[in-house]
Amino acid sequence: MRSIRTAALASIACGALVFSSAGCELATESEDTRDVVIAADLELSGPAAKIARAYERALSLKVEQLNAAGVLGDRKIRLEVRDNLFDPNLSLKNIGELAKNPAVTALVTGVCSSCTIKAWKTINDAKVPTIALAPASEVTEPVVDRRYIFKVAPNAGDTAAALTSELRRAKAKTVGLLITDDPYGGNGLRAMTSELGKAGIDIVVTREVKTTDTDVSQPMEAVTAANPDAIVVWTFGEQAGSAAASARSNGYGGRLFFDSSAAGDLFLAGATAAATEGATMVFPQTMVIDDVIATTPAKAARKQWFRDYTARHGSYFGYASFAADAVQLIVDAVARVGVDRSRIRDVLETSQIDGLSGPIRITPDNHSGLTPQALTLLVARSGRWRLAS
Repeated sequence: MRSIRTAALASIACGALVFSSAGCELATESEDTRDVVIAADLELSGPAAKIARAYERALSLKVEQLNAAGVLGDRKIRLEVRDNLFDPNLSLKNIGELAKNPAVTALVTGVCSSCTIKAWKTINDAKVPTIALAPASEVTEPVVDRRYIFKVAPNAGDTAAALTSELRRAKAKTVGLLITDDPYGGNGLRAMTSELGKAGIDIVVTREVKTTDTDVSQPMEAVTAANPDAIVVWTFGEQAGSAAASARSNGYGGRLFFDSSAAGDLFLAGATAAATEGATMVFPQTMVIDDVIATTPAKAARKQWFRDYTARHGSYFGYASFAADAVQLIVDAVARVGVDRSRIRDVLETSQIDGLSGPIRITPDNHSGLTPQALTLLVARSGRWRLAS
């Protein structure tokens, strides 16, 4: 038997190296053996397709591991995936159809913040517990309007604080910003403006790019022309790589800093590898967990997950752990209360796990569970991301 069965036993809730407040108490519905259907609305086509494919792979692998471990007894977890084309209107249609299907136990939504934000009322009206993998704060705020929506992704405020701390350590006095024009980009602009202001670091230039832009050379030319001490790139990974290459081709020799949305493949290639050498990124440690000694059960589980995902797909993709944690949270809740959507929501609202992404703590006042302690600094060295010293 492949190592996947060992990995499952090492990373699931019952008996495991990922610890959950759900414990191992099974629901008292032993006569009900219906499949637990987790539906996912992902951006499998469009500008975030690479991220969505990593999400789909991680969801599938985690479901396979949990089923192999038999954590729900006779019940099997089944995954249903739809493509929203990175189109909020199509996403709303997908979510509406899935939410109306009584066989669907819970939803997972992808990296498109605007998609989940547009669908919040549909999700709440259908009372379907949903875990979003999109980073914008509006995905789960205000909580009073998003009672059925939870989030597993880095928060802009936490990322901005970590970036600013490193910028201060680097003695940067001026910063240029390249930021997406979507809700998460807006979060980033506000958070960076606040944190940099408190640190006495001036923003000398800001340029926005659309999430669909494949060429960011023109806005980057404006950013580098201001010659800031450092540039913060707050975009998806492929745009971030392109921005770095553009900055270097413009002769910019200062420091480059990436927010967590820029994460992607562990290994960097070609012009991107050369341009990003020495760049700093804020992201969970799991992306470079092969650099880490497993001193705790949670770290051991993350290393096993990293190995299993890499063995299956050839390399690791940063976002993968968020999707796996979303499945874990849902299955933990089902193990406690069965497939009743409202009861699953109630369990999710007080969930605490040492997840594959890091510590996750959800409360009635805060539906965005990834804690600041989950984030660390990574640095690009010799064509791959490494844990910063």
